[in-house]
Amino acid sequence: MKKGLWALSAATLFVVATPVQAKQEICVFDLLGKAGESYKLIEEWKLSAQTWQGDIELIPYQDEEKAEKDFDAGKCDGVYMTSMRARKYNKFAGSVDAVGAVTSNAIAQKAISYVLDKRNRHRLTATVNGDKFEVAGIIQVGLAYIFVRDKNIDTIEKAKGKKFAYLHYDQAQKAIVESIDLVAVPSDISDFVKKFNSGKVDVIAAPAYAYKPLEISKGLANGALFDFPVVNITGDLIIRPSKFPANFGAQSRQWFIKKLPSNFSMVQRLEAGMNAKRITLSNEDRERYQKMLRDGRMNLTKQGVYDATMMNVLKRARCTVERTNFECSLSGE
Repeated sequence: MKKGLWALSAATLFVVATPVQAKQEICVFDLLGKAGESYKLIEEWKLSAQTWQGDIELIPYQDEEKAEKDFDAGKCDGVYMTSMRARKYNKFAGSVDAVGAVTSNAIAQKAISYVLDKRNRHRLTATVNGDKFEVAGIIQVGLAYIFVRDKNIDTIEKAKGKKFAYLHYDQAQKAIVESIDLVAVPSDISDFVKKFNSGKVDVIAAPAYAYKPLEISKGLANGALFDFPVVNITGDLIIRPSKFPANFGAQSRQWFIKKLPSNFSMVQRLEAGMNAKRITLSNEDRERYQKMLRDGRMNLTKQGVYDATMMNVLKRARCTVERTNFECSLSGE
């Protein structure tokens, strides 16, 4: 009898002493909420996370700022948001979207594969204000192109003095816009296209991901898009590693690497669906604009906005894909 009681007591102590991992809640931003492609990919990730002992619950947001605030307040253990907004948690990964640094999907895929590689594990964790964060994945949203309400604005010079809706939390965008003499109008993901369609601004930059859902075509009755990507948009999955099982982040990143081919197929499908009139730049203008963006990017890196190591990585990716690019023989990045 005593032996039975002892065994029961020992078993009870073991259960009490063994920590039970609570559910991990992830705040997920997508322009389209649960209907969005990024949200659907995070849903797939949630199912796979069970094999890494994750017990994930997703909370959808269509307001990115609200998702950020709830994550900062500890209401969720992880957050998925645009890299521009997530840069404050990890500058290395958050610098993948540096202006003019990724000019094609092929370069983007190389860059994201490198960032998520095991060799960069130490760069993907960071402590900010005493709180430890880890990049658990990156999703390609797409290359952002310039849209103008007036197709006669077919060079940067003709855009001088025009109003450009930039995302107010990204100081890099503001600096670049002002450097080419456009009027920077602070905006958010939720309203920048509304401003464009209503004529409150003349110019925006957006990826194909936003083209149909936000009805950019409404602002293009007399407008067009520049066939020249100015920035690559990615989304970062940021977690508080203390809330997850050991090695969860590394397993998660490997999952996202395997998903890259289908992720990029989705982006290319959306790009093919953009039926806007296009302004095709001459090779001379294309190179001139690349040089302008490069100068701006280098200044922002010196100011500490972008991560210098990532700028070197992105240059290597560009010059691997486009070996004859003018910058491949230059130093500085």
